[in-house]
Amino acid sequence: MQVDFYHLTATPLDRALPRIAERIVAGGGRLLVVSGAEDQRRHLDRHLWAYTPESFLPHAETGGPDDADQPILIAATSDAANGARHIALVDGVWRDDALAFDRAFHFFDDDRIQDARLAWKALAGRDGIERRYWKQGDGGRWEQAA
Repeated sequence: MQVDFYHLTATPLDRALPRIAERIVAGGGRLLVVSGAEDQRRHLDRHLWAYTPESFLPHAETGGPDDADQPILIAATSDAANGARHIALVDGVWRDDALAFDRAFHFFDDDRIQDARLAWKALAGRDGIERRYWKQGDGGRWEQAA
C-alpha cells in the first residue's frame, strides 16, 4: 500500500488532482475522490468536466444510478461504490479507511500541514505501507522529498 502526501503550495488542487486522475484512468484504474465538504465536491464535479478545453474525465458524484460504472467517483466517505483501488483525500483530512486501497493520495495545504504531519508520523513503521512526500520545487514541478 502506498500513501502519497501532496503538499499544495504553488499548484492548487484544481490542477494537481486532474493530472493524477488522468494517469489512473489512462492506466485502466478507478479513483475515489473524498471530501467532507459538499461545496468542494460540487466544485470538483464541475471542474473535472472542463479543467482544460480538450479534457474529458468521466466521473460523477456518488448517489447516482451508475456509481459502479464511474471511473472517477466523488464522495463524502471512503465507500468505493465504483470499485476504486485508488483514493484521493482532497479536503486535507487523513482517513485511516484509505489504507484499504492500493494507493492513497493525501492532498493538503498550509492550513492542514500539522494534521498531515501527524498522519505521516502515525503511518511510520506500519507494515506494508510505503509513504512518499511530494513538494513543489522552484519551477512548480513536484519533487519527492521523502
